[in-house]
Amino acid sequence: MRLADWRASRTARLLFWGAALFAFVMAVLPHPPEVPGNPNNKVLHITAFATLSLLGSFAYPATALVQLFVRLSLFGAGIEFVQAIPALHRDSDFWDWVADTVAVAAALLPVWGWRKHIGPKRP
Repeated sequence: MRLADWRASRTARLLFWGAALFAFVMAVLPHPPEVPGNPNNKVLHITAFATLSLLGSFAYPATALVQLFVRLSLFGAGIEFVQAIPALHRDSDFWDWVADTVAVAAALLPVWGWRKHIGPKRP
């Protein structure tokens, strides 16, 4: 199967939603497992949201990138609100949300260029 055949496929959408669920669970676990190399918290946020952005743009090619940007930014804000729940023993940080939002923008910018100048038209 060609890569182009996976665009907007059920598999692509399952990968996106699986990654989103994984990111949410890892963000709200009271004691998440350590990541190899022990990267900085902001690096984890940037990696997660850049990945979600690319998977989301692939899984939902008919969705306007501005909509995807807003929805993923709101997802990041939602995670920060959930992390503010004292029982979770997590720290909510405005700058984590900023890192999420900047990562989404940075990941979607090349997607926008590809869609506009090179890629096939959205279905």
